[in-house]
Amino acid sequence: MTVKLDAIRACFEGVIPGTMATCSEDGVPNVSYLSHVHFIDSEHVALSYQFFNKTRQNLLANPHAELAVIDPHTAAHYRLALEFLRTETSGPLFESMKARLAGIASQVGMTGVFRLLGSDVFRVHDISQVPGATLPPPPARHNLLASLRRACERMGDPRDLETLLCDTLQALSRHFGIDHAMVLLADESAQRLYTVASHGYDASGVGSEIGIGEGVIGVAARERTPIRIGHMTSEYSYNRAIRDNTDGGAPDVEIPLPGLADPRSQLAVPLASGARLLGVLYVESPHDLCFSYDDEDALVALASQLGMAIHILQAQADDAESAADHAAAGQPRGEPVVVRHFVGNDSVFLGDDYLIKGVAGSIFAMLVADYTQRGRTEFSNRELRLDPRVRLPDVGDNLEGRLLLLARRLVERDACVRIEKTGRGRFRLVADRPLSLVAL
Repeated sequence: MTVKLDAIRACFEGVIPGTMATCSEDGVPNVSYLSHVHFIDSEHVALSYQFFNKTRQNLLANPHAELAVIDPHTAAHYRLALEFLRTETSGPLFESMKARLAGIASQVGMTGVFRLLGSDVFRVHDISQVPGATLPPPPARHNLLASLRRACERMGDPRDLETLLCDTLQALSRHFGIDHAMVLLADESAQRLYTVASHGYDASGVGSEIGIGEGVIGVAARERTPIRIGHMTSEYSYNRAIRDNTDGGAPDVEIPLPGLADPRSQLAVPLASGARLLGVLYVESPHDLCFSYDDEDALVALASQLGMAIHILQAQADDAESAADHAAAGQPRGEPVVVRHFVGNDSVFLGDDYLIKGVAGSIFAMLVADYTQRGRTEFSNRELRLDPRVRLPDVGDNLEGRLLLLARRLVERDACVRIEKTGRGRFRLVADRPLSLVAL
């Protein structure tokens, strides 16, 4: 091919619809517009299959087609010679195209009309540029390779998970110009993702949860594939209202997920270590088409580095528990604070103020129990993993992430108790007021 497929990916952003020509078995041509063309790799594209129309009938009878696309920046026209291979109706490719199509449908007022039935996969045999005047390409907002290099250098050799996540989010803002981002870690046993760090929002949303498979973030986690949307769509938005329900006497309070009220661009990239899902890196923007294929590639590479760093930190916390010298905390003073632990869902309240629930809640209840009953203040990650009172999942417990979540929630709630690191794999519970634990 005289033109490389990955060099014209801007044509596949959905700004200008593609035009497809097919031919029936008896030689009758048909031309139709396409809602979405999706770049797969250097030899393949996928087209959205939404209706059983003449184009579909022709492809089933004659797999060869011609596709015309236009670069929205330069107005360059290209023709692609295609061969139809197969249709995918589930999996990463289908879900990625489904999300992208939802954004396009919302942009053109066709929500509820555009419905993806399948992803038609084609081999690209040839690409040619149509002769004609073109515009110069716009200048790049930033050099993505240089930005990726600086971000990875900033993430190098982190002291702990909190530092790693903080450095990553700051690098996204400083080097990529991404001002709204968050990191969620996975609880695969509960099929949930919980927020442990965010940047660019009025409220951090630390402790907020969403289900795996819910919205852009959840679908990216379930399918282990990046999900990118270039326009606002209600189909993949999140209900960020605080919900407070009571079921069987155990309060179920949900912390609102941080995020823009009306994001115009969204990109969710899974974090993984081998086959194990660690979480999701999510970025968003109030502007349309803010994230391109190149941005997606760069953030996938960054997420791979982040996933590896998280895995290394978790392994180090298990293998070594180094102590550090810290000044002893003062004695708690004032009126006792009642820590209410609802065993049903491990919700924890400090007085009437909701703190946390789930595994992080069971961890805090265990720490307070040992503090009040045995006078303990020093703890280690290793003993938490072995303690049956802490309801950690058997595989992929993400203990460091849960401890970080708990520590940040205590700080955000300006609580009278906090968690202080005293070394690798070790920490201390510090209380400014006496604590009283009540299990309900």
